Amino acid sequence: MNTLPQQPYFLRALYEWCVDSGYTPHITVRVDGGTRVPVAYVQDGQIVLNIGPNAVRNLLIDNVWVSFSARFGGVSQEIQVPIANVMAIYARETGEGMAFGGAEDAVAEASEASASTGAEIAQQTPAPSNPSPKGRSHLRLVK
Repeated sequence: MNTLPQQPYFLRALYEWCVDSGYTPHITVRVDGGTRVPVAYVQDGQIVLNIGPNAVRNLLIDNVWVSFSARFGGVSQEIQVPIANVMAIYARETGEGMAFGGAEDAVAEASEASASTGAEIAQQTPAPSNPSPKGRSHLRLVK
């Protein structure tokens, strides 16, 4: 009898726990040739992705892939990550979650980095160099 891998089930359960608890779920991903992510955000062969409902669209966590679309620097991108490349899932606010395959150190570093900077990679946009003066609209035309 062929045993199903446990990792996708844990990912889905912890994602649901994060969202139900009001936390922001993040995944740490090992990037390789089978991973489709924006390479500009990859550091040391890894990327941390905010997969919260406010950050992504069409999230699908099946038994083989994690896929969704998200904005990076204002540009929508399709993300595809093999389940085997997901090193961890955790709540950004608390760092609670689960690491897979001995990735605990990477999770701790990513959790500390996102908590200390407040950065949410999937929603990251550069700060304006000169903010608009008070009284003027903060909206701008995007073509």
